[in-house]
Amino acid sequence: MTARRLRASLKGWGGVGAMALALVVTAVFALLSLPLNSAHGDGSTGTGGQGVALGIQAKATACTDPQDRSPAPSADEGGKTIAAIKQRGYLSVGVDQNSYRWGYRDPNNTAKSSDLEGFDIDLAHEIAKEILDDPSAVRFHAIPTNQRIPAIKSGQVDLVVRTMTITCTRLKEVAFSAPYFLTGQQVLAPKTSDITGYDKSLAGKRICSAAGSTAHDRLSADKKAGTLASSTDITTTVPNQLDCLVRLQLGQVDAVVTDGALAASQAAQDPTVELKGKTFTDDYYGVAMKLGTEDLVRRVNQVLVDYRKSGGWQASYTKWLSATLKADSPSATPPTAHYK
Repeated sequence: MTARRLRASLKGWGGVGAMALALVVTAVFALLSLPLNSAHGDGSTGTGGQGVALGIQAKATACTDPQDRSPAPSADEGGKTIAAIKQRGYLSVGVDQNSYRWGYRDPNNTAKSSDLEGFDIDLAHEIAKEILDDPSAVRFHAIPTNQRIPAIKSGQVDLVVRTMTITCTRLKEVAFSAPYFLTGQQVLAPKTSDITGYDKSLAGKRICSAAGSTAHDRLSADKKAGTLASSTDITTTVPNQLDCLVRLQLGQVDAVVTDGALAASQAAQDPTVELKGKTFTDDYYGVAMKLGTEDLVRRVNQVLVDYRKSGGWQASYTKWLSATLKADSPSATPPTAHYK
């Protein structure tokens, strides 16, 4: 019972005695609130001053700008995680094998038909080169979108380089490097479609997204919040992003929502589809690693610093992505890194 409610219940009593009683009871409640809040330890605001203080503290530590929460880069290789990798002699890296120009096998490249290639693959080789002095000292593991975090947490891979967006939710489960690529969510649909972008034109449409992706999270949140038309069907989810393009080609869905950079590559694969509207988020890709491996995280951040300075990042972008992204794309230069 709050002091306000108590005063309301006392209305009509009249006299100084009633007001004094109200003040005494209020003081008792204020004194009792401190141990109660401390015992709960859950940050609930309760009725006393201590509860309010806890609420302010929680707000101050809320996660914002998750791409800026990686530790500063370091070339030190004395940590236990890097030592174990060096002793083993190779990096274990989770990648995609179905994302055109990111991580894929080119069927036309008969000379290297078994080799993965693409922008993310180049980065994985660069990390191996700096840590192990051998760009080929990598064992790739093709993992679907929804298995990226489990693969890291189980120790199946040392790191994931797979168009993985840095988010506050994911930071609770894995560690991320500083961002190495900037993109945003976008809509992909047939050129003949009346869909105009991420807007009311999606009403009544069937949308595909990859399970465990930021696209699916955004669709679900917007549907719940009512900012996405209630008639929009977002129930179609697939393990791998490329499966959405297949569903679109088969007419099983009307559009795909995914990262704009991935969507551009898919449009390059299929001339009957195109990007609709502009990107509606800012998404930063990072290299994901296991929590508690700060020595590896810092070392990867140093690799990214060196990769940008040497021109390696730009050369890889020009080779793999410039043809599918517009010249004025915000993705055309590496994002600026900020550290915690």
